[in-house]
Amino acid sequence: MEQSQQSSTVRVAIIEDRREIREGLSMLIGFTEGFECVGKYGSMEEALASMRHRAPDVVLSDIGLPGMDGIEGIGLIKEQHPEVTILMLSVYEDNERIFEALCAGAVGYLLKNTPPAKILDAIREALGGGSPMSPEVARKVITVFRNYRPPEKVNYDLTPHETRLLKLLVDGHSYKTAARDLGVSVNTVSFHLKSIYEKLQVHSKSEAVAKAFRDGLIK
Repeated sequence: MEQSQQSSTVRVAIIEDRREIREGLSMLIGFTEGFECVGKYGSMEEALASMRHRAPDVVLSDIGLPGMDGIEGIGLIKEQHPEVTILMLSVYEDNERIFEALCAGAVGYLLKNTPPAKILDAIREALGGGSPMSPEVARKVITVFRNYRPPEKVNYDLTPHETRLLKLLVDGHSYKTAARDLGVSVNTVSFHLKSIYEKLQVHSKSEAVAKAFRDGLIK
């Protein structure tokens, strides 16, 4: 993570389409010692363009955004900057969006009714290696895993190489880092991913990771 050696200030970017919420979060971050708001964006497209050359330490992102949604967007942020810590800040609390956000690379999931002080605590917790979640979200995650029963055997005819690549994605690797780990080019990874998507009948990295968990494809 490219954090200044002269300062331990945490650089935070906000992606939120509602101006009043965006400005409120910006003031919260900007007026808290040890934090700096380095970007506030009304769309994911704007954020991605701005972060192309230098990423923040932490991204607070909404899900329901104009244009590209937050879940797809944070997947792209993690592709470009695997070191960035991402927290979702959303009104949505359904299982599907929570699971997709976590699979796409978010380490925490907060609801928008979270008190300001708790948001700051969540950022600190995430940077410390934790996975902060609103209590309502945490209960849903626990319920999903409590009720989860892996199937005895599901066979999608993945090759050993495809299985290794899928495991790297499950472990949070980007296409670039997976290519480096496997000793192949990014184009080769893309080729194998296309085959994996076809066999699993999915259309994105997050869907592939979700299916790998759900069907017990990775040990």
